[in-house]
Amino acid sequence: MSYSNISQMNFELSQEQAQFLDRVDGACRSVRAHEEESYLAEKLNDQVVPAFSKIGMLGCPVSKKYGGLGLDMLTYALAIERIGREGSSLRTFFSVHISIGQLVLQGWASEEQKKQYLPPAARGDSIMAFALTEPAAGSDPASMTTTFAEEGDSYVLKGRKHWIGNGTFAGVMTAYAKDPSTGRVSAFIVERGSPGLRTEEMKNKVGLLTVKNAEVHFDNCRIPKKNLLGKKGQGLSIAYSALIDGRLSVAAGAVGVMEDCLAECTEYAKSREQHGAPLAKKQLVQEHIARMAVDIQSSRWLTYRAAAARQKLHEYVEQLKQEQRGNEGWLDELGRGNKEYSALRAEADMLAAVAKFHASNRSFECASRSVQVFGSAGYRKTARVARHFLDTRATTIYEGANEVLELKIASGVLGDQYAAY
Repeated sequence: MSYSNISQMNFELSQEQAQFLDRVDGACRSVRAHEEESYLAEKLNDQVVPAFSKIGMLGCPVSKKYGGLGLDMLTYALAIERIGREGSSLRTFFSVHISIGQLVLQGWASEEQKKQYLPPAARGDSIMAFALTEPAAGSDPASMTTTFAEEGDSYVLKGRKHWIGNGTFAGVMTAYAKDPSTGRVSAFIVERGSPGLRTEEMKNKVGLLTVKNAEVHFDNCRIPKKNLLGKKGQGLSIAYSALIDGRLSVAAGAVGVMEDCLAECTEYAKSREQHGAPLAKKQLVQEHIARMAVDIQSSRWLTYRAAAARQKLHEYVEQLKQEQRGNEGWLDELGRGNKEYSALRAEADMLAAVAKFHASNRSFECASRSVQVFGSAGYRKTARVARHFLDTRATTIYEGANEVLELKIASGVLGDQYAAY
């Protein structure tokens, strides 16, 4: 699919996309029963990595050079949409591992770092995490209190992160910390087993019960200087670029949630009789069905448009990489003097925010409508619609709380000088 020229818009899947999505569908079906069991037991689904590594999904958009499939962002979004039908718990694992894990390294890591960390992640031998959020720094990462200092040939991190997806078992995480002398944030690659790194599972969650969120403690955590990601002081730029991909994956997964809700409700409404007629003949039930169908369509095309913009940004950066070979400082100047890059990134950022805001809100409402259609049968966690209802509540909070995204979108329309206070 190409949306770079609106006169050439194509709404049909290519043969390559269709074949890959068939494999994703097969993997989803193979883990479904165990995912449902694991959800009720509130444990990690240990069948996910083996099933999806076989089809290459764990490195879907990662370059073939680093062991991935090298698929475009729209195909990745379509795959995440299908995974989203199995629930936001399962989809969150992929969003963390790929969108705010591997794609961060692919965009910002040195060649040596990419060769070291991306192939094992693409194979599923090492799962990734993204350690940005803190107890007092969620929507405002610039206010983080985790710090770093230089000591000899190491950086020493001190502080605490929480709600870190995949954090209890990830082999590698990107972590963000502030230089107390300058106030600037830098990014680091932290391996499990690093001295002073400690993780603790966060329990008693409302939903996302097969996702293992961790509180991550950096108790004077020592990492080698070669594990600095990007350059010193680039941490927030790296984090914000990661959130574009994170929001896109949340939006795509939300579309899948709505598709599953609609399928479940359609089947149930046709088979369930009340007052001598199927529920599907009740006008108010039909209203729920119609609203879900509309929400799916509106969210789907917003998401695909955002994925196309993100792919266009990626292709432009790759083109510049080829042109700037031998010029090591080209990436530092990219956001300062390149107007085309700035425009492409702003568009991808805005469209991802719009898609995430809309799709996450619609998916939560669709899940709520689904529980209503099912009535009491939808009020137990054994019902798929109940799990969607519990899980989608989180999607309106993470990867940018929707209140923050609403202000971001408005600021993008009005201009930075009208940023809300």
